[in-house]
Amino acid sequence: MKTLEEKIVADGLALGTEIIKVDSFLNHQIDVKFLRSMGQEFARLFAADGVSKILTMESSGIAIAYATAEAMGDIPVVFAKKTNANTMDTEKYSAAVKSFTRGTTSIACVAKKFLVPEDVILIIDDFLAHGEAAGALIDIVRQSGAHLAGMGAVIEKKFQGGGDKLRALGLHLESLAIVEKIEDGIISFA
Repeated sequence: MKTLEEKIVADGLALGTEIIKVDSFLNHQIDVKFLRSMGQEFARLFAADGVSKILTMESSGIAIAYATAEAMGDIPVVFAKKTNANTMDTEKYSAAVKSFTRGTTSIACVAKKFLVPEDVILIIDDFLAHGEAAGALIDIVRQSGAHLAGMGAVIEKKFQGGGDKLRALGLHLESLAIVEKIEDGIISFA
């Protein structure tokens, strides 16, 4: 998505060689109009897949998942919680997820009643780096017996290998912007 690449260059910031800061429009402050256009693009890319629900990771994936769900006809969005809240059902699917950004491992959980075998699931997230969050969400979909239609990532950091691993598994993966490398403060796209 050329407009996303342009927005990353104009409003994003490269931190070192691995981090892209896009908090001015994607994951701290949200550019709603632009978010809507990204959701519409994901809806177009997965239009033929019969998606019935979107699954994402709390919390930064929720906004783009919502925009995509709205563009797909207001289908439900389910988000995996990284903490075990007192209100969480005891019947749940769970998978470990490592955060390279935070240097932590947490357990992602989804109540069983929200993912059922009849569902066709699209995973949506803001970033795809090493593929750890995606792997945990894929594991949760498999546990539920639902059909996995694929995954959409707003920004894929190709140099961190997660996208290649997921494509090698045969996953239908669509990334709106693929970053080839970050060098000397310059973000290069694939």
